[in-house]
Amino acid sequence: MDCNVELLEHLYKDSSMGTQTLTDLLNVLNDKDNKIKDVIEDQLKGYERYKKEASKYLKKYKKEGKENNMFAKMGAMMGVKMEMLKDNSDSRVADMLIKGFTMGIIEAEKKIKNYKDKVDSKNLDLMKEFLKFHEDNVEALKKFL
Repeated sequence: MDCNVELLEHLYKDSSMGTQTLTDLLNVLNDKDNKIKDVIEDQLKGYERYKKEASKYLKKYKKEGKENNMFAKMGAMMGVKMEMLKDNSDSRVADMLIKGFTMGIIEAEKKIKNYKDKVDSKNLDLMKEFLKFHEDNVEALKKFL
């Protein structure tokens, strides 16, 4: 498979999972009085943007982004609900999200390192933006800890 497609599919799947997870989290927090909800909504818009961009880039290679499988989605949804049943404070939500974004940072850094000499610069730049998006989100969440 083309390295460009592999990189873009990874970005699509990660942004798709982020979109799903943050949507689930906002649904759980819907009737709660959490101050962190505005930050989560902004992060959701970011994930949606990257999902759309990855999809657009994939179309240049005559490919479509593939969603995560149903089990991954269900597992993430159940995890969010279970965590929020225990403690839905802004601090706990921020802690949970920071861990997720940190995993995203690690994966993005690996992909950038592995693909830097194998993919088009535009695709690599999009992945670098995605990495920065994760780093910025970690910083934005720290004030809630």
